Amino acid sequence: MGQTAGPLTGSCRCGATTIAITADPVMTAACHCRGCQKMSSSAFSLTAMVPAEAFSVTAGEPVKGGIQGPQLDHYFCPHCKTWMFTRITGFEAVVNVRPTMFDDERWSRPFMETMTAEKLAWVELPVARSYEGFPPPEEFPQLIAEFAARDSA
Repeated sequence: MGQTAGPLTGSCRCGATTIAITADPVMTAACHCRGCQKMSSSAFSLTAMVPAEAFSVTAGEPVKGGIQGPQLDHYFCPHCKTWMFTRITGFEAVVNVRPTMFDDERWSRPFMETMTAEKLAWVELPVARSYEGFPPPEEFPQLIAEFAARDSA
């Protein structure tokens, strides 16, 4: 799909905190871990992994919430408490954005699912790849290539 035509903008529920991306995600995923279930008050959380240099907060000042360091930080709107994005230690090249923050829903469909060992029994997702835990780091280059090629096949 290549780069987006222009910035794709999004916001928290109340609109006080806004974000933008200027490049397509390198991957989309659903995480079934108990932490994401509790953070999202749902069966899983959705993620669009965006190059860090292509992500920006355009209004507001997100605050840390949920699990806070040292391995990851979740960021929320300080007013409505919407979980907007996550930064993971060791993966500073990407920001994990909640794709439902954007009005454009093209990045909401997960390409892979992780932590399926913890998923709720009734959940079935239309994904290309599925992992009981997280994918091994050495598989990420191939996953990224498959994700990039998914629409050109």
